[in-house]
Amino acid sequence: MKILVLAGSNRKTGSSRMLAKAIAGRITEKGHEVSLFDLHAKPLPMFDPDEDYSAHPAVEELVKGVYLAHGIVLVSPEYHGTISGVLKNALDYLVHEHVDGKPVLSAACSGGVAAFGALNQLQAIVRNLHGINSPEWISIGSSERETDPAGDFTEPRVRAKISQATDYFLKLAEQLRK
Repeated sequence: MKILVLAGSNRKTGSSRMLAKAIAGRITEKGHEVSLFDLHAKPLPMFDPDEDYSAHPAVEELVKGVYLAHGIVLVSPEYHGTISGVLKNALDYLVHEHVDGKPVLSAACSGGVAAFGALNQLQAIVRNLHGINSPEWISIGSSERETDPAGDFTEPRVRAKISQATDYFLKLAEQLRK
């Protein structure tokens, strides 16, 4: 399967970018093709519904990647109880035909205990894009964000959480493809 991981952080060394990479790594371990679209590395112009961005290379890559993906992973830091502005901006480029019927795994990192505000917002956006929310999600709180020099999470519970939610998402994606 082809899975697109959308890293919705504007911070070069943010925990949510590390989380996106960890999820992408798990998907690769399970034998699937992964495209990691990093909004820090590929910033998008501010969405304006009156403009045509179809020729913008990053916008074209994002839209095509989502359209061709069998499943989508959305990863965001939690800012003020919701998703990052750069991720919301990226999602504004999508319409339901891009996401319709595809499984979506939501994941978020918070400076607090948990990222439930961002995760709830992501699930609402996925529903409005006609995607299928994975019943599993990943929330990483401030006490769980420690990584080693290679960028891997050091907390065994976090690694287990990433594996469990990602594996369930892949199982869902495989069932929906049948």
